[in-house]
Amino acid sequence: MLEKFLKQTEFSSYEDMMKNFEFVIPDNFNFGFDVIDEWARQEPKKRALVWCNPQGDEKELTFTEISKMSNQTVNMLKSLGLKKGDVAMLLLKRRWEYWVIAPACHKLGVTIVPVNHLMKKKDLVYRINKVNVTTVICVNEEMAIAELEKALESCPQVNIKVVVQTPREGWIYYNEEYPKYSDVFERPTGKDATSNDDIMLMYYTSGTTGMPKVVCHNYLYPIGHIVTGCYWHKVVNNGLHLTMADTGWAKAGWGKMYGQWIGGTANFVYDFDRFNADDVLKLISKYKLTTFCAPPTIYRFLVKEDLTKYDFSSLTHCCTAGEALHAEVFNTFEKQTGHKIYEGFGQTETTVMLATFPWMDPHPGSMGKPSPAYKIHLLDDNYNEVDVGKTGYLAVETDKYPTGLFTGYEFDLEEQKEKFRNGYYFTGDMAWKDEYGYYWFVGRSDDIIKTSGYRVGPFEIESVLMQHQSVLECAITGAPDPVRGQVVKATIVLAKGWTASDELAEELKQYVKVNTAPYKYPRIVEFVEALPKTTSGKIRRNAIRDNDNKDDNPNR
Repeated sequence: MLEKFLKQTEFSSYEDMMKNFEFVIPDNFNFGFDVIDEWARQEPKKRALVWCNPQGDEKELTFTEISKMSNQTVNMLKSLGLKKGDVAMLLLKRRWEYWVIAPACHKLGVTIVPVNHLMKKKDLVYRINKVNVTTVICVNEEMAIAELEKALESCPQVNIKVVVQTPREGWIYYNEEYPKYSDVFERPTGKDATSNDDIMLMYYTSGTTGMPKVVCHNYLYPIGHIVTGCYWHKVVNNGLHLTMADTGWAKAGWGKMYGQWIGGTANFVYDFDRFNADDVLKLISKYKLTTFCAPPTIYRFLVKEDLTKYDFSSLTHCCTAGEALHAEVFNTFEKQTGHKIYEGFGQTETTVMLATFPWMDPHPGSMGKPSPAYKIHLLDDNYNEVDVGKTGYLAVETDKYPTGLFTGYEFDLEEQKEKFRNGYYFTGDMAWKDEYGYYWFVGRSDDIIKTSGYRVGPFEIESVLMQHQSVLECAITGAPDPVRGQVVKATIVLAKGWTASDELAEELKQYVKVNTAPYKYPRIVEFVEALPKTTSGKIRRNAIRDNDNKDDNPNR
């Protein structure tokens, strides 16, 4: 399959990949027809999906089955009045139906908007109305569908409501309805066919600053994820890959469908509500997973288990993304499993941009080196490349538009103007590059603290604090100060068994002073029960800053 989309598929080194990697872009590529249906034609019995839940339910589907079921779904959606250009919101958690319904929408030309099941009424109304969603497809679980039903009272344009898993009054029951339709659907031609430039899906950003923005991806987005799945996740043809992610987030596009299926691996889906490290570790051995990707938060839970009790013999490669990985987690995992963890970096707006690729030696905490799909730059305020070791704005060259980069914030044009400037896409992140070519995350440009003439990124201080046994979670922000402009503030959630005190606050300040540059130590330490987060689990540093800027805040 890879030969269809790359001029060269095998590389001997990172340098070889960077020199010789080149996409082959088909005319009017459509993932549903050109990948799923093509695998079904080439290898009719090839496994595509393995799904299970904590209740013991299991389902395994081949590409042939998904091809036929997606065709039945297309025919069902057409009968309901959906057509190319319509917008459907998918609120399906990790239900197996997502891996049938999403490809069906791709085939029909319906733009999908995946969202997380934890959204509340206000969140859903905003997302539905902003992009004119007319169809909603939802799992029949009360925490999800009850809020959606409340939201629909304020969304009169939604005229099609489909529910999966179990029936619900007033909704079309997908599992009973789609089997009634033909499993044959001829690829559309002419004006009904999708084009590479059409919008295939739209994600919402996680909203760490301001309201969530709409990220539009065209039909070439899956091809961009070849680098993600085949050269970073290093999926195995006929293997079984698990990325820990809900379908409502872009991480599912990164790790649960596109690049993985192009690479020929089956996707493993564990449909859980509450994460349990022991459960996940048992699944790795029970189902003989070959490749695995999870955020550092999950690895932190995994290494708290006695990993020597589990069988990792089937695993060939492990990855992480979402935040930087702390060295102690990396070292513990490698010592107990024999596997290194390969970090990557990207955004909802992109495919993997930087990564520790298989030929590279992982440097824990580093984002790795640039993907061959992007020309990465670190720039100063005048668009000049910064020197090695200096912090710069992480930007992507756009003169030759990268395959996999989003088409823009088409519903947030002012933001789009800010991000696309002078021939670059500015990611909003800041980083530096070491003498070996590895990139290191400093922070969001909005999160950079300017104190007494110094520019301080939050991650380095957070990394130090996380090594202290009292700290469960922390966030570093800049608090207003009349003399220094800003001072470094640490907002800390304590580990079990620790009690907040002035003595502990002072101990933590000294701990940072000893373990990093003294000017970076937090002059303010605040202990809290929980950090403000988005529904995707990202820390909302802006919420901490906003609170500190209030006139009645005692820290002012």
